[in-house]
Amino acid sequence: MAILPIVQTGDEILRKKCQEVTEFNAELINLLNDMKETLKDAKGAGLAAPQVNVSKRIFIIDTEDMGIVEFINPVILGVSGSQYGVEGCLSVKGYWGDVKRPRKVTVEAYDRYGKKFKFVGKDFLAKALCHEYDHLDGILYTDKANNLREEA
Repeated sequence: MAILPIVQTGDEILRKKCQEVTEFNAELINLLNDMKETLKDAKGAGLAAPQVNVSKRIFIIDTEDMGIVEFINPVILGVSGSQYGVEGCLSVKGYWGDVKRPRKVTVEAYDRYGKKFKFVGKDFLAKALCHEYDHLDGILYTDKANNLREEA
């Protein structure tokens, strides 16, 4: 496993729509393992493949209670409620902004072995799911944020 460099704002890969994963193989498993190591090292809440220079529809989220959950080819099935709060990003170092997100999000995705699953995230997890999902479509939280400010 390896710690991968995290791409920063200005790199064009962060603005591209990612391609679906079509092969569930050793290369995918290696990427997911490297992404986990990278996320732990960066002390982040989530990481999307384009943030490590891979234009694939993959992200991971540290759920704390369930550990790191992997989402491959995710689709948001439904959202409800709303919340407004502070967000940051490993690819936008040194900045925070306030973003409106759903309070509950239901996602369908595949695991590393190609098995489909559903995941429901509430509160912070709902925010993280939307934030990472946006990365797969070339959207950064700064595109949606109010009161963007430098870290104190």
